[in-house]
Amino acid sequence: MEHLATPLLNGVVYGLLLFMVSAGLTLIFGMMGILNFAHASFYMLGAYFAYALQGIVGFWPAIAIAPLLVGGIGILVERYILRRVHRHGHAHELLITFGLSFIIAELIKLFFGDYPVNFRVPADLDFPAFTLGGLDYPAYRLFMGIVAILMFVVIYLLLSRTRVGIIVRSAIHRPRMAEALGHNVPRVFMGVFGVGAAMAGLAGAVAGAFYTTSPNMALELGVLVFVVVVIGGLGSLEGAMLASLLIGVVTSVAVGIDATPADLLALAGIGDPAHAQGILALKVSSLAASLPFALMLLVLLVRPSGLMGEKE
Repeated sequence: MEHLATPLLNGVVYGLLLFMVSAGLTLIFGMMGILNFAHASFYMLGAYFAYALQGIVGFWPAIAIAPLLVGGIGILVERYILRRVHRHGHAHELLITFGLSFIIAELIKLFFGDYPVNFRVPADLDFPAFTLGGLDYPAYRLFMGIVAILMFVVIYLLLSRTRVGIIVRSAIHRPRMAEALGHNVPRVFMGVFGVGAAMAGLAGAVAGAFYTTSPNMALELGVLVFVVVVIGGLGSLEGAMLASLLIGVVTSVAVGIDATPADLLALAGIGDPAHAQGILALKVSSLAASLPFALMLLVLLVRPSGLMGEKE
């Protein structure tokens, strides 16, 4: 159990990080219908802004200011770029945000170089929280998980229990009625996009100190974030949390499994591992990176609207 507890805990923390990034995309893509392929770039900007600011104002003010800066950039992107192409459909949004992600990546390389930067965990959180299975578990991992849980609680309560949430949901689902009641729907959309970008920026600012902050970090996480949104269900914050935890735990546990799919089938009395070929002969650990996509395919076949998405 000690050997299993560590990957399970790592998977939960990684899943919570995925939620921090995908929650903003759930708002933007699931609620507004904007296909933002540059969302993971906002995650990267959050990490680099926090890195640049920590030497000036310190680590804690830096991770508070960085999401605000990323949110401001998100507002400008929605107001002056996406709003102009939104009426032309998803194809234009996809192409322009795809190009924007490359522009952001090149700007990062221009200012910070092609190599990872020295963004480190602060000294007051650089200690083991406890010992598990003979290994010291970093306190900063737990801090990342706590931040993700707090984000989920705040956004959920904001959308479901406040007047702001009612206005946002009405502007998304019944925009003409919201306009008739005197609400500025384009401004609401701009605010939602900015908040979604700020959430990704907060994820980058918090996770960048623990994981590698490099110009490739958006590319490494970008596709996986869309997988989370699709599995969880478009527009479902609870679905995004469930899908993130599921993907995090499955991939983390699978990395430590040296058995092959043929070995697992043999436990059920199916086939002979000695004669396994192809994918059945590969170790589960080598397939770990592909499991989220296999899970997405399975969910789409069984429940196309996602685990907690509403049927249209």
